[in-house]
Amino acid sequence: MTSDTSAPVGDPAAEPVAPVTTNTFVGTASGNDDPPTPIKGLRRLMVWIIPANLGIYMIWGALPGILLPQQITQLFGQKDQVANLAIVATIGAFAAMVAQPIAGQISDRTRSRFGRRAPWILIGALAGGLSLVGLAFANSLVGVIIAWTLVQVSYNFAQGPLTAVMPDRVPIKRRGTFAALSGIGLMVGALGGSIIGALFFNSIAVGYVFFAVFSLVILSLFVLANPDYSSERLAREPFTLVEFLKTFWVNPVAHPDFFWAFTGRLLLYTGYFSVTGFQLFLLSNYFHVPHPEQVIPLLGLLSLVGIIISTVVAGPLSDRIGRRKPFVFASAAVVSLAFLLPWLWPDLTAWVIMTIIAGFGFGMFQAVDTALMSEVLPSAKSFAKDLGVVNIAATLPQTLAPGVAGAIILVFGYSALFPVAIVLGILGAVAVWPIKATR
Repeated sequence: MTSDTSAPVGDPAAEPVAPVTTNTFVGTASGNDDPPTPIKGLRRLMVWIIPANLGIYMIWGALPGILLPQQITQLFGQKDQVANLAIVATIGAFAAMVAQPIAGQISDRTRSRFGRRAPWILIGALAGGLSLVGLAFANSLVGVIIAWTLVQVSYNFAQGPLTAVMPDRVPIKRRGTFAALSGIGLMVGALGGSIIGALFFNSIAVGYVFFAVFSLVILSLFVLANPDYSSERLAREPFTLVEFLKTFWVNPVAHPDFFWAFTGRLLLYTGYFSVTGFQLFLLSNYFHVPHPEQVIPLLGLLSLVGIIISTVVAGPLSDRIGRRKPFVFASAAVVSLAFLLPWLWPDLTAWVIMTIIAGFGFGMFQAVDTALMSEVLPSAKSFAKDLGVVNIAATLPQTLAPGVAGAIILVFGYSALFPVAIVLGILGAVAVWPIKATR
């Protein structure tokens, strides 16, 4: 697919003219087509995607698993900590589920000189920071629910458009590598967030302000360093209520690959984060660690080692061999094997070993899954919206994991988390098998 541009080829002083018009990429392309070359080059974008994901995923690493449970424990005591966290997490998760596809559709329809994505990345980061400050001052269950819901909605308005950068700007043959770099930012952010979050264990309000400022600064720098083509020349899509309601729906009959990719990610993420997202209470109540906040930073570093190794290897390797599915199957097997350890051997040592092995397996999955998802998108006109639907499968398990895990624990006990996670992971890998758009 070609792009039209009036800038002379090879003229570095020429002002780039948007090649994205309704009769070229946005108008006709799908996830299997190469997009126009980024204005500042692909290399810069590939470097900057790491800190950009850090800016968002540090929040998801620190809050749902550490700072939010600790805040709830401080406000309401240990007696009802699991039930209260389940309520807060569930409501917030559903807000996130609704927010990202809507944010994606609004982003797809945005016409500005800065492109379709940049305005919402900045607005989401600013609104999210203000919501975190509000959460810091919440002192009732209703207040925590409202503030956490606003945090979820705001940062999903930034995360959705940021995710669409891959199909918007990255050629197919580089998406495995880009996904690996994106995955490094995601997982380092999630784990780094848990490490830094543990440092604010006794200063929760300060922690919330820190993450708010960090995210806003990093995402602002990303937008400045990686300008997008203007979207002012794109024809405006007519708005109808029916079309808006379709935000949350991609026809599984018309687009079966999209359906299977979504299902696979949902199952794998839910299994993984049902265990790792409940780490604080597992360490406290299952392994009986006296001061879990002192152990969590070390666990995060150990997991990070496995994640970085597998991510750096798996992403580029999947580009080289042109296959994604084998890495998904292998990752499910490795993570399932890891979860067997603390289930059969309920000791802190088993949890430490599990952390390293599961990190390796999940890093492998993360390195190729994002690339796989980008290749099953139906249309460039709705990349952000469709990725918003897909990202429900990633965001929902991470934020809903405390609620899911809490329900399992209340009914069956802590040990039941591990077999449930193993089954979900295996089913998630099986769901990827029918996808035809990628091997």
